[in-house]
Amino acid sequence: MKTLLASIVPFALAAMIGATPALAAEEAAGGTPHYPIHHPKEVEWSFAGPFGTFEKAQLQRGLKVYSEVCAACHSMHLVPFRTLSALGYSEDQVKSFAATHETEDGPNVDGEMFTRASVPSDYFPSPFPNVEAAAAANNGAAPPDFSLLAKARYVERGFPQFIFDMFTTYQEAGPNYIYSLLTGYEEAPAGVVVPEGAHYNPYFIAGPALAMAQPISDGQVTYDDGAPETLDQYAKDVAAFMMWAAEPHLEARKHLGFKVMIFLLIFSALLYLTKKAIYSRMDH
Repeated sequence: MKTLLASIVPFALAAMIGATPALAAEEAAGGTPHYPIHHPKEVEWSFAGPFGTFEKAQLQRGLKVYSEVCAACHSMHLVPFRTLSALGYSEDQVKSFAATHETEDGPNVDGEMFTRASVPSDYFPSPFPNVEAAAAANNGAAPPDFSLLAKARYVERGFPQFIFDMFTTYQEAGPNYIYSLLTGYEEAPAGVVVPEGAHYNPYFIAGPALAMAQPISDGQVTYDDGAPETLDQYAKDVAAFMMWAAEPHLEARKHLGFKVMIFLLIFSALLYLTKKAIYSRMDH
C-alpha cells in the first residue's frame, strides 16, 4: 500500500500544479521539478558590465509603461517621486507627475484621514488599501511590489557560468527574468493541465502557470520618442525601469568600484616595491 501511494501521490501533485509529464516523471523518480521550465532569455542591457549605465530615454519609457499598465495592480511604495529627476525630468515635471497621484494623509483636525495630491517627497501610492484587498481583486494572488523586484527575482545560472559572473559583475538576472516572463506567455503544451484562472508561462519561477494574465500587448502604450510600440520593447523598457527602481545608485556604485580597484592595484604595486626596497638591503 505504501509503495502504491508513493507512486501515485507525486503524479497527483504534478497534475494539481499543472506540471508536464516529464516533470511528473521526475517527481515519481524521487526528484524535484525545477522552475522555470525555460531559462530566462539573455538580453543586452545598457547597464550591464562594470562600465554600464542607464539609458534615460529607456527609463522614461519604462516609467510610462509602469504608469499606464502596471500601476493598476502593482505598487512601488519604496520609490519616492523626487527620484524621478534622475531620469532626466525637471523639478516642475516631477511636481506635475506627482500631482497626478493621490496620497493618503492625516489625521486632520477632526481626527480623520484624507487624500491629497501627491508631492515629490511622497512615494508611489499602492492601487489597493492593503494586501488582502489586492489578493481579493486578483484571483487570490496579491501582485508583488515593484520596488525591489528586479533584484529579488534571480534564476540560478549554474556551473560554471556563475564563476564568470563574479568577474563580469553580472546583475541582469532580474531584468532578464522580467523580460522573459512578459514575453513568454503561450498556449500550454499537450498534456499540461493549467488550473482555472491561471495562465501558462514556462518562464515563471514558481511553477508552470501564474495568476497574472498577459498584462501588455503590441500598441498598448504610445511612445513620444518614436521607439517601437511592441511587446518586446515594452518588456525591455519596464524591466530596465524596475532595475533602476531597485538600484538607483547603480552607476555611482560602479564608478566608485572602479576607483577602488585602481587604488588597490596602485597600493599593491607600492607594497611590492617597498618590500623589494627593504629586503634588498638585508642578508639572506
